Amino acid sequence: MIRHLLAVVCLAVAVLIGPEIGYVLDLIPGWDTVKSCITDTGHAARDTIRLLDLQELSRYNGQQGNPGVYLSILGQVFDVGKGHKHYEPGGSYHFFAGRDASRAFVTGDFTEAGLVDDVSGLSPAQILSLSEWLYFYNKDYILVGRLVGRYYSETGEPTEALKQVESAMAEGLELRAQAEADNQRFPPCNSEWSSGKGGRVWCSTQSGGVQRDWVGVPRKLFTPGSSSQRCVCVQSSGPSSSQQLRDRGDLDSPNLQEYQDCPSLAESCLLTD
Repeated sequence: MIRHLLAVVCLAVAVLIGPEIGYVLDLIPGWDTVKSCITDTGHAARDTIRLLDLQELSRYNGQQGNPGVYLSILGQVFDVGKGHKHYEPGGSYHFFAGRDASRAFVTGDFTEAGLVDDVSGLSPAQILSLSEWLYFYNKDYILVGRLVGRYYSETGEPTEALKQVESAMAEGLELRAQAEADNQRFPPCNSEWSSGKGGRVWCSTQSGGVQRDWVGVPRKLFTPGSSSQRCVCVQSSGPSSSQQLRDRGDLDSPNLQEYQDCPSLAESCLLTD
């Protein structure tokens, strides 16, 4: 999953920035495995660049008599004529045509106020999702140029706003990798509930969709600084993930709590609270 996402972000940043990749990406584990594609794609894009301004882009709105149908995302302009029925007047995505509405790709706000290119204030995870949209449009449509404005200067160079997007993508990727690592360490429990028997949580070698060679025991996992909790399966033997040489797995992790009236090493717990 993360390897695939690295490739997606690789292409997205290559298209956005070209070979001038920010130092923040070098801090992400595994980034060096895909960095080479950025330089190659960036040089290719730079050699065939076309610059459009907002007025020119607005002409490519799919209206009859206009030259075609384009859309922009993070300043990247794509010819979506292949899918014209979706982007021309009456199409499901006509509101994207002839403009850069990057923010709406994330928020789903398709009002005039939401169809804007400003993505400031969005979370790193939301910004990261834009890289997946860039991957989609690069794969399925034709990249025709760059939009002069928020993300590119009049000479086609990335602006400070675009470099901030790059940094947010890197942070989002790092957070996604950490979440996946946490999910491997503490996979979600299986759960069931019925009006007659109440609730039950239990662990198996595939609970939470995480296949592994240990079963684990159910525990409540609390998020620091929050009252929220979720049921996870915790390895109960062998060294901990922090490599402490104790035969208790991760049972001593400080954010875990046992279920009331459930034996400490039981693989299944009835919910009584």
